[in-house]
Amino acid sequence: MTNDKYEVVIGLEVHAQLLTKSKLFSGDSISFGADPNTHVSPISLAHPGTLPVLNREVIALAVKLGIALNCNITQHTYFARKNYFYPDLPKGYQTSQDTAPICKGGFLTIQTPNGEKNVKLNRIHIEEDAGKSIHDMFENYTAIDLNRAGTPLLEIVTEPDLSSAQEAFDYITALRKLVRWLDVCDGNMEEGSLRCDANISVRLKGEKKLGTRVEVKNLNSIRNVKKAIEIEVDRLIRIVETGEKVIQETRSFNADNNTTFSLRSKEDADDYRYFPEPDLPPLNITQEYINDIKKTMPDLPAVLQEKYIQTHGLFAYDADRICENKDDANYYEMLAARTGNYKSTANWIIGPIKNYCNENNVGIKDFSVDMEKVAALINFTETGKIHFNVASTKLLLAMIADTAASPESLAVSMNLLQENDIGEIEKWINETLDSMPEKIKEYKSGKKGLIGLFAGQVKKLSKGKADMEAVTKMLEEKLGKG
Repeated sequence: MTNDKYEVVIGLEVHAQLLTKSKLFSGDSISFGADPNTHVSPISLAHPGTLPVLNREVIALAVKLGIALNCNITQHTYFARKNYFYPDLPKGYQTSQDTAPICKGGFLTIQTPNGEKNVKLNRIHIEEDAGKSIHDMFENYTAIDLNRAGTPLLEIVTEPDLSSAQEAFDYITALRKLVRWLDVCDGNMEEGSLRCDANISVRLKGEKKLGTRVEVKNLNSIRNVKKAIEIEVDRLIRIVETGEKVIQETRSFNADNNTTFSLRSKEDADDYRYFPEPDLPPLNITQEYINDIKKTMPDLPAVLQEKYIQTHGLFAYDADRICENKDDANYYEMLAARTGNYKSTANWIIGPIKNYCNENNVGIKDFSVDMEKVAALINFTETGKIHFNVASTKLLLAMIADTAASPESLAVSMNLLQENDIGEIEKWINETLDSMPEKIKEYKSGKKGLIGLFAGQVKKLSKGKADMEAVTKMLEEKLGKG
């Protein structure tokens, strides 16, 4: 349902599982896919008498993300107990942060049809994950897997600053790219390491007061975030239009039938009965520590894109494609340093190299051809001795099959070198024109676009070896003579 009377107000809470080796307060592994209840210990199982020990890497990753998101880093902070009962939360409370989140404020820039928008953030805080309840393993029982209990999370909370499902989609896309870029989180929503809760309300346009919100929990893909918000907005508008009251509640999204359904009435903060965690000392984060984290951070995508446009002369689209992930940008930097040709390097990475990697499900850093040989291939193609199309479709594959061979030796052995002999090219052109007398008449009557047809036939006759720049020039000369 669409309705011009209403505006949508959305706030997102994203839980990002941190790329540490162990849990927040114990040495248990957090690797994905282990047998149930094998990554546990007396601490994560909440045995009496056990005490938490903070994983220091969590603080570094939180500060790193806070810096990248333009947040204020809270230099004196502490952990709190958030009290609520879940069957897969062994302690009966969650160790989190309440009034002193490690990062406050900040924003993330997204691209919208109306230009850039800075989506305002409320906070980023550290907390531990609960375990997992499995309801479909046994007919009459719920199974509990506590491998995930105690896994370190960052909860990234926006202000109610998004106004459409598309903006939410763009925000999650940009945030996932950033956490991956910084090696803060792997961003794999299908494995649950990045999860999103959406707080949604609607109100009449021009109204200042926020409508009653509902929360849709645990959205596990970017497409599902967008779809769930669209469906929930339609539901809320229908409720308001019929004069009914919107109930503040927590809902879930069923991707199989595109519906949301109620889970429980929404708790307020008071229901959690926060109080400072007595078993963990407060944290004092010095400015020197923050500055040291800044020094270790890579250039962010926006900085590199500007550099590639202004200094390397790339188009904005190409710069954006190069900066889709950090591995691509690193590969481009190293390869361009070897070729000295920024645009050709970008074209090869965006085109044939990435196409091959995507088709074979390998990352660009694992591309099998040595980078020196890739640079040699690019520079060899730039000499004009081989067509780009031939080099990218035939020679590249030959180099992947024989990683020890040079591009020049393979091109010679495979008879791929471009033909520049004028006499040979003229022979192919004459054969082409002799076979198309009617098309020649059409060309001379004004259908100049047919030059492409003639050139294509010459290319076919030469098996891709003819110098097409020379072919086009000679065709125009011959056809222009009448």
